[in-house]
Amino acid sequence: KLVDISTPKIAGNQCTDNIVRIKPYHDGDSIQSGGYAENELLGTVTLIGERHIAQYDVLYTEMPGQASTIFEVPYTHTQSYINPEVTMPMSEMARYAWAVYGSKRKYNQIVTRAHGMRATVNNIYAVGNYFFIDYSLRNRTKIPYDIEEIRVKLTDKKETKATNSQTIELSPVFTLHSTRKFKKDYRNVMVLPKLTFPDEKVLRIEISENQISGRVIVLTIEYEDILHADGFDADILKDAAYYPYYYISYSDKQ
Repeated sequence: KLVDISTPKIAGNQCTDNIVRIKPYHDGDSIQSGGYAENELLGTVTLIGERHIAQYDVLYTEMPGQASTIFEVPYTHTQSYINPEVTMPMSEMARYAWAVYGSKRKYNQIVTRAHGMRATVNNIYAVGNYFFIDYSLRNRTKIPYDIEEIRVKLTDKKETKATNSQTIELSPVFTLHSTRKFKKDYRNVMVLPKLTFPDEKVLRIEISENQISGRVIVLTIEYEDILHADGFDADILKDAAYYPYYYISYSDKQ
């Protein structure tokens, strides 16, 4: 999530959440040798994750055989650290999403039928600062459905003039499955930051097909449905091989 380089002697950047590139810094940001002594301590690099932290001293060498071109941080090099900017780690989010995915359907009122398709919201769970929305699609046609994109919008319940309407696009922080194409049945869980909105607004999940004349199906979730989101119950995890442990107390289940 975050990399801290304690010295100007090291140049680097964070490519993605889990990849960092570093090199000795030289004037003009060149890669010419010289300027540093062999085994000179250039500085310390601190790697901060969602729930762990690691630190490394970086030494200079002109011998390629001794330099680490690719280094993977082993778990044994890390220490426990609660990152205040991460309310729920991705690993825990995935575990909750899997449990929701395997749970029985509790919602029956949010169903849309169009173009030979049926879209359904199966469950809505509230966990910490997030909503877990479990939804499914059924394709009743003989043509496979190839998902181009899934968009989530907070929009007006009633259509008004464009100048008066306001639509806010939301980005899921996690999606359980990356599968995009299916023949008959599809089910997934998306995670959204917990939000509130007025009664005149609705949450719309728009699923569009990857074709020029692609089919589009929309699920509309009203605020009342969000208010009735279930708190996460440990009972739906009883058959799971793992237990998310940051947000559930099992003391009353013993």
